[in-house]
Amino acid sequence: MATIATVTTFATLLVAISAYKNPYYADGRSVMVHLFEWKWDDIALECERFLGPKGYGGIQISPPNENVVIWANNRPWWERYQPMSYVLVTRSGDESQFADMVRRCNNAGVRIYVDAVINHMTGEPAENVGTGGNTAVFGEWYYPAVPYRREHFNWPPCGIEGSDYNTNAWRVRNCELVGLKDLNQSDEHVRQMIVNFMNKLIDLGVAGFRIDAAKHMWPEDLRIIYDRLNNLSTAHGFPQNARPYIYQEVIDYGGEAISRNEYTPIGAVTEFKAGMELSNAFRGSNQLRWFHSWGPSWGLLANGDALTFIENHDNERGHGGGGGVLMYKQPKPYKAAIAFLLAHPYGEPQIMSSFNFQDSEVGPPMDRYGNIISPAINSDGTCGNGWVCQHRWRQIHAMVGFRNAAGNTELNNWWDNGSSQIAFSRGDRAFIAFNNDGWSLSQNLQTGLPKGTYCDVISGDKVNNSCRGKSVTVGSDGMAQISIGPQEYDLMLAIHIGPESRL
Repeated sequence: MATIATVTTFATLLVAISAYKNPYYADGRSVMVHLFEWKWDDIALECERFLGPKGYGGIQISPPNENVVIWANNRPWWERYQPMSYVLVTRSGDESQFADMVRRCNNAGVRIYVDAVINHMTGEPAENVGTGGNTAVFGEWYYPAVPYRREHFNWPPCGIEGSDYNTNAWRVRNCELVGLKDLNQSDEHVRQMIVNFMNKLIDLGVAGFRIDAAKHMWPEDLRIIYDRLNNLSTAHGFPQNARPYIYQEVIDYGGEAISRNEYTPIGAVTEFKAGMELSNAFRGSNQLRWFHSWGPSWGLLANGDALTFIENHDNERGHGGGGGVLMYKQPKPYKAAIAFLLAHPYGEPQIMSSFNFQDSEVGPPMDRYGNIISPAINSDGTCGNGWVCQHRWRQIHAMVGFRNAAGNTELNNWWDNGSSQIAFSRGDRAFIAFNNDGWSLSQNLQTGLPKGTYCDVISGDKVNNSCRGKSVTVGSDGMAQISIGPQEYDLMLAIHIGPESRL
């Protein structure tokens, strides 16, 4: 029989393991959206006018600290990933605008997650001024606004070679990533500067962090940094003793010297395989019937460890683990892949919200002075001024509502045709069907839902107690006739018990 001490120790261990894996969304909300390169004022407004009302749980924002200004490449997006200091001034706004944005989004029920660049500082660009007006002495590894000096970097400097990823974990973690000056997180001063930066953001009301380039830092150093972070702010509506949500960028498709499993004991991890597998299937390279076992049996992370997504700002541009993933430029299969991601209970999902690009280096829409141009909101609710705003696409925000309605229910009533027509329910709260075959899906299927008439939230909105798209009649036995033709605008149909679907 276990002693009280043993039980207590085990409970303490479970708390420690899961401490950084709860995003602390407001009740009834789910799904994070990455508003890539948005300005703080625009994010605050979007929380109030759209994200809050549509039930989104949170936003990943671009790095909020000062970065080097790179005019030589016409302000590329990756300048945000070259820190000059931890001063909260970027093209997205200053500290007061940041604080206002976090407060307003929290008030709207939408949490903020910061993309934290703590592995490195800048490279050695031709320019030498930051978005906050600070400078550095690149050749001396000197960043006076932090301050960092040569002794705070891994020394002597070395560059990561391509072969290192498969053979040499030490070099991947101690050498420079694409020429970016590599901080030594085992140094006490470096740790304290990073902790001070992150704690300031926590005190301003953020809910957690994406740890950029986590693979390039030692897990034991990161654990020390995480454990020194403040609890989330109760003044911003978080519960007592809540720890920040931490999800670490570790690109791992298998076979490398560094495994994502080294990072799951200290936080959640970005599950790149999920987007790759879903993209392959919805492009037609794999049959959907195999997704009956979707989750860890596919070689994916454990459910509670995984931040899942189709694409992120790197791999939609062919960087950070390569291309091949679906994105906004392939809208039909892309929307279907996101629908599956949000309908299935596996993982903590994130969706991307992009700006248009042809050149993979180009930054967000800007004026001739380098100022980011705000998204315009068109009469149909979509975005203009060069912004894609996938989070405003009906098929995507409708699936956020689907996931919220499904809650923590299990996957039930799986059906497939032995090929790429599938359907399943989430308990007795939600039902979805997909047709990725070249012929019609027309079946009488078990939805698990209560008797009634429902609007398909994919094909149209519910307006004045009628459906602008398809309607589905569910019998007292939970059965319904489900039809999706091969040439329809979308590959899926979704209904649920929420007010936006049920008549």
